[in-house]
Amino acid sequence: MKRNPLAPLNCDLFCAVVDNFGDIGVCWRLARQLANEHAIAIRLWVDNLKSFNKLCPEVNIYLDRQHCDGVEILHWTETFPDVEPAALVIEAFACKLPENYVISMAEKKHQPVWINLEYLSAEDWVEGCHKLPSPHPTLPLIKYFFFPGFTTKTGGLLLEHDLLKRRDDFQNNLLQQHVFWQSLGLITPAPDTLKVSLFCYENSSLCDLFDTWAHGTQTVVCLVPEGRILPQVETYFEQIPKSGTRSFSLGNLQVCVVPFVEQESYDELLWVCDFNFVRGEDSCVRAQWAGKPFIWHIYPQHDGVHMQKMRAFMKQYGTGLPAYTLQAMHSLWEIWNQIQEPIQPSATKAGEAWNDCFKHQLILQKHALTWSKVLSNNNLALNLLDFFNSIDRMPDFQNFSTNRQTL
Repeated sequence: MKRNPLAPLNCDLFCAVVDNFGDIGVCWRLARQLANEHAIAIRLWVDNLKSFNKLCPEVNIYLDRQHCDGVEILHWTETFPDVEPAALVIEAFACKLPENYVISMAEKKHQPVWINLEYLSAEDWVEGCHKLPSPHPTLPLIKYFFFPGFTTKTGGLLLEHDLLKRRDDFQNNLLQQHVFWQSLGLITPAPDTLKVSLFCYENSSLCDLFDTWAHGTQTVVCLVPEGRILPQVETYFEQIPKSGTRSFSLGNLQVCVVPFVEQESYDELLWVCDFNFVRGEDSCVRAQWAGKPFIWHIYPQHDGVHMQKMRAFMKQYGTGLPAYTLQAMHSLWEIWNQIQEPIQPSATKAGEAWNDCFKHQLILQKHALTWSKVLSNNNLALNLLDFFNSIDRMPDFQNFSTNRQTL
């Protein structure tokens, strides 16, 4: 592999797994892309190897240090070792770096480029905050805020160099699709079957949506990755699947529970379906690269802030859609993302909103492909490397201290 001349020699990427798999999912994709596409020596520090193992079964949860897919993986524990900081330091989602590591950064003759990789958002304020510096209060260090996003004034999205080609090859190859269905232990659905993936948090609209599919005129195969929604699925069908079976049926609806798959297989799951329900950040981005209509279950917050974020994204994503199509899609997204506790049937019918939205399937399909092509021109990894090369590192602590005294 030819080395990218703009890339730093090494990078330390820190990930604290806060909830679910979104944080480690994003970090693992970024680490592999920097290592395998730009020949950067990556150390990925992770505080929860069990969650990591779900995404990458090759990760041994009992090893404090290991290598996988070109990345050095280290268990981030409370007692942090004295290590030489890398040229590029990325703290993901405002996780707090170890104090002794930060001091070591400050003591280097040429301080590392320190980046706080933020959460994804389509809100207007993100463009104004992207790349803003934040000087450390006592040390000769500056941290920069780097915001992923959907416009050229943001950091863009993670995209492997060959992803869209692999997607197109897969979607045009019936044999590859057949092999994928077999890998899940399922028979390839008939051509007129509606194939849906359902990866979401607990949702009060689920029962009504299932009712609509079960009693509709079209056969629906719904793939549900193992996770938080499974108890609701079992309650709806009033049964727990027998040992060895992972399928439920009612009317024209077949729900198939599939194992929590590694990232590459999840991409194929999105590619093979006609509609994708996704949750969180990483899955949302991958659904957009899939070029298929999708519904985003944004991480719910009790103060309702998540609805503002969802609507901000809808405003950008809906650009170019006919007004009636945008309204139908927006209504379904609004219902799907409303907080209602405890989980019980929603007063607003998700099934009706689904039927209204599904009438626009062909328009939404064309729009999804166009959107993915537009987004592909703003690559987060490449933008990170460009930013790294635009930063002048402070020469040393003494000069920094002198300059502070003269201010």
